[in-house]
Amino acid sequence: MKVERKIHIGTSGWSYKHWKGIFYPETVKPADYLTFYARHFAVSEINNSFYKMPTLEIVAKWIDTVPEDFRFCPKMSRYLSHLKKLHDPKEPLERFFSVFGPFKKRLGPVLVQLPANSRYHADTAEAFYEETIQYKGFRFALEVRHPSWFSEESIRLMKKYRITLVFSQADRFPYHEEITAKDVYLRFHGPTSLYSSSYSDDILEDYAEKFATWAEDGHEVWAFFNNDVGGYALHNAKKLQGFVDAKIHEPAR
Repeated sequence: MKVERKIHIGTSGWSYKHWKGIFYPETVKPADYLTFYARHFAVSEINNSFYKMPTLEIVAKWIDTVPEDFRFCPKMSRYLSHLKKLHDPKEPLERFFSVFGPFKKRLGPVLVQLPANSRYHADTAEAFYEETIQYKGFRFALEVRHPSWFSEESIRLMKKYRITLVFSQADRFPYHEEITAKDVYLRFHGPTSLYSSSYSDDILEDYAEKFATWAEDGHEVWAFFNNDVGGYALHNAKKLQGFVDAKIHEPAR
């Protein structure tokens, strides 16, 4: 796989009504947003699966709407991540994969986002990681909001089970940059004001350099902008993609 095909940059969803007039033309109906989005980006998170599980038919329709090389990263239901805090994962995982399982080839890592009050507990974490082994061919990315997950023991356990630690870029969230699996997964939530501030060119250029290095080292990089207010996510994703393209095709010195 070429280096540029190992780097996937998009936004944390596509069905934002406030992008009408900013990104989506007034003439485009909400039902056609994904088709329009896929002309500009080749990957997206599925954010609404966190709040309500879509039907198998709806996911199939999304898959049919986009090109063959388009990828989705679905977000695990908050029932498992926020209500159960990873306890007793068997049934929630079964329900999740009864919907997304048939589309394995069209998916990137499955995102599991934990709340800020969810601390690292080895037994709970390992029981969850053990359950993910049942889903062969799927990869899991864990976004944590409590620094206890950055302990040596926790990182060692992620590496053992090949769970990707998500790098969460936002002042209000703890940040720890350590690669724990083949995939590298980043979420950009806004540098100052959460979900509603834009990243500077300097920050994006720094990440473009990291992306190129990680991809050259054999990792697959997934990056999503969640600063959707004002359309910042769209502009930042496009700008970062441009920096990545320039970095990859930079002539050797």
